[in-house]
Formats: sequence, structure tokens, C-alpha cells
Amino acid sequence: MNALRNSVRLLGNLGEAPTVRTLESGKKVANFSLATNEIYRDSRGEKQTETTWHRLVAWGKNAEVAEKYLKKGSEITVEGKLANRQWEDKNGEKHYSTEIVINSMLMLDKASN
Repeated sequence: MNALRNSVRLLGNLGEAPTVRTLESGKKVANFSLATNEIYRDSRGEKQTETTWHRLVAWGKNAEVAEKYLKKGSEITVEGKLANRQWEDKNGEKHYSTEIVINSMLMLDKASN
């Protein structure tokens, strides 16, 4: 049950191509956003779509795969954990971010010929 304490699974489409950096250690990190859509009917019976955006972070091999194969609009499913970060900018203003750190991902787009 411990594995369920901080576990996230999402299926959606990339809002942008991954931004990949190589750190001084040689390890790669990729940052990108994922849109998930919830479709429901409102009180009048009309179909509605609600889109939620998620920040994703991939490290190492997952970052390499993201860099090589993912592009804006790619459909993927990811499994990972929530992580909260905070930092101060050069003006001393605090910023906060919640991200999903990817443990595994599956690309759902059909391979192009």
C-alpha cells in the first residue's frame, strides 16, 4: 500500500514539445505540459469539456525518450508522483510549483511510416 500514497496516473496530450537540458553531471531532464480532458454533460444535458494542465518532469532515460519521440500534441500516459517545489527569483519573490515526476510513460501515438 505504500506505493499508493503518492501515485499519479494521467492520460493526455502534450501542450508543447519537451524542453530538455543536460546537467553538469551529464544527466538529462525534460520539462513539458500535459492536458487532460474531462467530458461531462451539464444541467441542460449539453456536452462540456474541461481541460486541466499538468507540469511534467522526466529524468534520465525518460528524458531521452521524451526528447527523441515526443512533440506537441503527442498522446501519452504517465505514472509518477507529485512533487512540490519552491524557489526565489532574482527579485526575492517566492514561487511555487506542483509537478508530476515521471516514473514510467507510454507513448500512444501510432508510429508514422
